[in-house]
Amino acid sequence: MTVQEWDVIVIGGGIAGVSIAYELAADTTVCLLETESTLAYHSTGRSAAAFIESYGNLPIRALTVASRGVFTDPPDIFESAVSRPLPLLYVAGEGRAGAIRSLQDQVRELTPDIEVLDAAEAERRHPLLRPGHVELALWEPGALDLDVHALHQGYAKGLRGRGGHVATSARVVEAVRARGRWTLTDGSGRQFRAPVVVNAAGAWCDAVAAVLGVEPIGIQPLRRTVFMVPAPAVDPDRPVPLTIDVDDRFYFKPETDMLLCSPADETPQAPGDAKPDTLDIAMALDAINDATTIDARHVRHSWAGLRSFTADRTPVVGYDPAADGVFWFAGQGGYGIQAGPALARTGAALLRRGPVPADVAERGLRAEMLAPGRPSLSVSEGTVHQR
Repeated sequence: MTVQEWDVIVIGGGIAGVSIAYELAADTTVCLLETESTLAYHSTGRSAAAFIESYGNLPIRALTVASRGVFTDPPDIFESAVSRPLPLLYVAGEGRAGAIRSLQDQVRELTPDIEVLDAAEAERRHPLLRPGHVELALWEPGALDLDVHALHQGYAKGLRGRGGHVATSARVVEAVRARGRWTLTDGSGRQFRAPVVVNAAGAWCDAVAAVLGVEPIGIQPLRRTVFMVPAPAVDPDRPVPLTIDVDDRFYFKPETDMLLCSPADETPQAPGDAKPDTLDIAMALDAINDATTIDARHVRHSWAGLRSFTADRTPVVGYDPAADGVFWFAGQGGYGIQAGPALARTGAALLRRGPVPADVAERGLRAEMLAPGRPSLSVSEGTVHQR
């Protein structure tokens, strides 16, 4: 059987894999391997993504801010708009005003237009808030709703347009390193060879590492439940913003005549098909009904996906310090869509052994923050708004 030869093999066909493969294909030959018969079956395909600059820790916020241009002025690989304006309102109930002010203090440098609102102004801007529920709120006018499918398809199209090869139903079952090159064998016996393998397998990153004979980095997949309820009619001059409880009890956003809702759950589970949890849905419905006048009683549809985090909730991007030719591109957590464009550019730059792109570095990101083997990978560190 003929072994297919490439400069780089990327394992994983979600947004992480297709975006870094696209960036690398600008000047190198790339093969992308996906276990499933279709790309983005698991996490990316189930994501309800938004662009939120106040979301995550400093490395995530730096990558997010640096990604905005792709969403607002997308390159030609995208056949349609990939975003629409969707302002965000964080809401805090009685006694939780301090959480709003703390969040503002931590994110205002990269998001200077974020604005604290008193209860009256929050109720004026949000047509569904229950009067008297909110003590203080935080308004992020530049937030966006993202079209995940269009983003993923655009990167996949761009990868193929640059000569990249995509192989589906290609679960890697064996990996051998010899003479400076990896030879990967999939379940049907096909073989792929390259000097560098990028591990971008999402929730399965540690499983792929085991096949490669590499130490795991401690990826923890966390289930996120999403459900839809009917949206009440509102004045079109006062549209419903993306709404997030500052204590992470729920969030919701408008989807045509429905509201897409979530309990913002983070339930550990093994890699696999995630299923929605009815108790989490019931608790979120109660919290949403307490905070708003939605009065939702019935769920029209629900699903769940996996968000894969490291201990410090920051992606791992860089060469493995103990394994030749293994490059980690893992642990994107719940930020893989909104931070994806800048993260892919950063990953491609580091794989080429160059510096972090200047526009990303200017916002405070350093390569060591993402490096495999960093001390914080083995120590869980608290972050701001970890959704």
